[in-house]
Amino acid sequence: MESSNWTYRQGTGYQSGMDLAGFEVEATDGRIGKVDKHDDETDARHILVDIGRWIFGRQALLPVGMILKVDPVDRVVYVDRSKDAIKNAPEYDRDRLDGTPDYYQQVSGYYFPGPL
Repeated sequence: MESSNWTYRQGTGYQSGMDLAGFEVEATDGRIGKVDKHDDETDARHILVDIGRWIFGRQALLPVGMILKVDPVDRVVYVDRSKDAIKNAPEYDRDRLDGTPDYYQQVSGYYFPGPL
């Protein structure tokens, strides 16, 4: 797992201990949903985004390395992917989150495919 994908970029405005749950998520082409959960405790820091407005009952796991900016006043998280990229991401699988590195690798490989 590429660790930089799961860590915050410098200059995003994220402050350690800030809870992003409830923040709107803004993709490069518009709003995609809200942060349902925010994990800042593990080596694979991520936000879980409820995109149910687009696909009923669907959630997407986004590595925090995708975050461009956090606006604590307006409660918005800006990410560097399109709505379609997020909608087409690997299916969120709650059962594979705990201690399953292949799941994180699958998600990371989708969002950060690396050199061709």
